[in-house]
Amino acid sequence: MADEANRAAFLEIQGRMIETSAKLKQVQNQMRNKEGERKRAYLTLEELKQLSDDTNTYKSIGRMFMLEPKSVLMEEQEQKLKDSQTATASLQTSKEYLEKQMAEVENNLRELLQQDPGLAQQIMSMSVM
Repeated sequence: MADEANRAAFLEIQGRMIETSAKLKQVQNQMRNKEGERKRAYLTLEELKQLSDDTNTYKSIGRMFMLEPKSVLMEEQEQKLKDSQTATASLQTSKEYLEKQMAEVENNLRELLQQDPGLAQQIMSMSVM
């Protein structure tokens, strides 16, 4: 009976570990995307700063380019830069939380396997096949 309880606990911990690692990968991908958006906005802003104020600037809208004042484009890029920095900070907090959860799940799994060496033997024999 204790063996079945340990097996059920192992399966629950394993499920939580899989779920947490998937969420962590998702957050890391989102952080990479936001970092790319931030870099793009920064580089575009730097290029716009080099242009004179009377230069014709165009905004891409789908397959069309629309004439926009330089100031409007700079404001949009500054806003994109701020938004991506805010999102990155939020995602960093989520990442840290998920990493703590992952460490907790790993500790729970380690404790369970130390508590029941027979379960560890069974798991090792199943993974070898």
